[in-house]
Amino acid sequence: MSTEGVHTDPHALDELSDIASQEHAGVGPDGAVEGYSARRTLRLGVELRRQLKRRRTQFLLGFVALLPFILVIAFEAGESNPNRRSGGFVDLATASAPNFVVLALFVSGTFLLPMIVALFFGDTIASEASWSSLKYLLAVPVPRQRVLRQKAIVSGLLSAFALVLLPLVSLGVGVLWYGAGDAISPTGDAVSFGDSLLAIALSTVYIILQLAWVAGLALALSVSTDAPLGAVGGAVLVAILSQILDQITALEGLRNYLPTHYAFSWMDLISTDVDWTNLASGMLSAAIYGTVFFLYAGRRFARKDITS
Repeated sequence: MSTEGVHTDPHALDELSDIASQEHAGVGPDGAVEGYSARRTLRLGVELRRQLKRRRTQFLLGFVALLPFILVIAFEAGESNPNRRSGGFVDLATASAPNFVVLALFVSGTFLLPMIVALFFGDTIASEASWSSLKYLLAVPVPRQRVLRQKAIVSGLLSAFALVLLPLVSLGVGVLWYGAGDAISPTGDAVSFGDSLLAIALSTVYIILQLAWVAGLALALSVSTDAPLGAVGGAVLVAILSQILDQITALEGLRNYLPTHYAFSWMDLISTDVDWTNLASGMLSAAIYGTVFFLYAGRRFARKDITS
């Protein structure tokens, strides 16, 4: 059988080798694998280490950690007033470390944050198919739903880590350059440094949970195609399209049903009087969309004819 033109990931081959050695260490007289247990296949630690070794993971996490420094350079190269007490989030970015964190989350919320989630979830199954290793992984055998669940969990862990890494690095950079002062909201309210840290933590949690719909959509696309770029790009394009439609005021109340309508509701937390209405609506919207997409992904993958 010719293997010309087939491209495989060396880490994928290592993983298959590890799984195979674990499961076929002993074979009984009847040909059955001794001690086989589906729960022992495709362990989270194995999959997590494999994903961390990939160049795309290392590059993405490196870029997330580098972004706050790029923003500082941009502000230092331009003109900024650290004593500014009014204006938008961009104008207030250099007022204090918490304001700098808010700015980092704000400028990355439109494209970068959805792209991070889409990349980890959209690439997970489709990449195995593109490497022609998915069918061998299932032949180990690893049950289909376990493959999907384990990979989704690892993708979720990596996405959450990246989304937490951005505000953490931004906070450290902000403290060094702009000091640990009060957070100033666009309305002019001052929030103490301690309260602003709590608000940033809650904002990060909200962003992670709100992007569950992107994770579900990317995973659904990943099990539907053998092209990782198509799965990732499809999820990102839907997010961008939703944001564009959300700007069309003629849609009026219909905009409330767009998955990105409440994407920036976390900014309500940076104030002295928090309105939880939009935050609750955003959580509900993400939960509904995410549940539908994840259920579809599971159903689709369970019935899909695996040929690669």
